[in-house]
Amino acid sequence: MAPRSQPTARQVRLGTELRRLREAAGLKAREVAGLLNSTSAQISQVEAGLAGVSAERVRRLAAHYACTDEALIDALVAMATDRTRGWWEDFRGVLPTPFLDVAELEHHATFLHDVVIIHVPGMLQTPDYARAVFSYMNPGLPPSELEPRVEHRMRRRTILEGDKPTPYEAIVHEFALRIRVSDRRVAHAQLKQLLDLSERDHVTVRVIPVDQDDFAGGGAAMMYLGGPVPRLDTGLRDAPVNKGPIDAEAQLQRLRTLLLKVGKASLAPAQSRDFIHRVAKEL
Repeated sequence: MAPRSQPTARQVRLGTELRRLREAAGLKAREVAGLLNSTSAQISQVEAGLAGVSAERVRRLAAHYACTDEALIDALVAMATDRTRGWWEDFRGVLPTPFLDVAELEHHATFLHDVVIIHVPGMLQTPDYARAVFSYMNPGLPPSELEPRVEHRMRRRTILEGDKPTPYEAIVHEFALRIRVSDRRVAHAQLKQLLDLSERDHVTVRVIPVDQDDFAGGGAAMMYLGGPVPRLDTGLRDAPVNKGPIDAEAQLQRLRTLLLKVGKASLAPAQSRDFIHRVAKEL
């Protein structure tokens, strides 16, 4: 089978975790290849996410690597055997790959935490708000490129719907509530939607007031996605240049620490709803 030309973020993560297990066991790719009657090139392709791997082989690899974490092994098997063709695949070849990766990561997350300073979180945006943001950040985009971005952003919200919605918490700075990305009508509609969604049991919205003392987190914008086990958590940072998912444990721990700091600076959910109501009245 020919190697994949564009592995998904989930396929790459599976390969990364298998490589980490191998390195922790002190084995070279060629040594593992010998144990599996394979080749070092095939092992390298699997670890790069360029080739698939069966459930049976994942378990064999885990045994050779002396991995006894059954929850982790089961999660890796689930990643290896997942054949989900999510809605985001409709946008392959239409939008840049990072758009698809974010949607795939969100679909498989066990929980989501968003920290946003300048804009309302993408998951909670109205179409008009999203369109204004994309139009400003990508001036001159033709409708054929702009509208798919807006549609993709709206469809990301599917994880908040249905019988088993994903728990979601957003921490939003007051700046994001007050900056008018378009006009007063769009701003009012956006704040109303923010309030409506925050009433759902699985959605929490918290606000950081502009007069909050000891808050130096202007660059704290991020998303933290829970995995089936903590080792498979993923982080995403909001940066001008997309640096891809964060999955190294030391970096994930830094993001967890940052989440705690930002959380302490934010108002409780009920206070946050009252705060958003006041902002809406002042517009």
